[in-house]
Amino acid sequence: MARSEEAAAWTYAVYNAVREVPYGKVTSYGHIARLLGKPECPRQVGVSLKALLSATAQPDAHYNNSNVPWQRVINAKGANGARQQATAIEAEGVQVTRGSLGEYLIDFAIYGWFPDRLPSDLSEDDEDNEE
Repeated sequence: MARSEEAAAWTYAVYNAVREVPYGKVTSYGHIARLLGKPECPRQVGVSLKALLSATAQPDAHYNNSNVPWQRVINAKGANGARQQATAIEAEGVQVTRGSLGEYLIDFAIYGWFPDRLPSDLSEDDEDNEE
C-alpha cells in the first residue's frame, strides 16, 4: 500500500501506463519506468504491480488485477518465473517457452511493445505524423 501522496501518484501512473500495453504484447518493468520519466525505477514498477489488488477481494477497486493487465509486464530478459503470469499471457495468444532453468520466456522480437511515448501522451499532431 502506498505510504505517501507521491508514492500513490507513482503507483497510479504505473497502473495507467500498464493499461496502455496492447493485448497480446509485453513490455519490461524498465520500459514502463522509462515511459514514466524514471528510468532508474524498474523495481518500483514491480513493487507497484505486486501491490495491485485482487479483483476477487476488491471488485469495486478503481485499479485491480482485472482492469490492469499486470501479466504484460516482464523482466528485461523476456522472462518471468510465475506460472500464473505465463498462463495469463498465453491466454492472449503470446507464445511462452521454457528456458534451461525452467523460467518462462517470451520473445520480445515478436511480442515486445516498446514505444518512445505512451499513446495517451501523443498529441493529435504526433498521431497524424505517424500515419
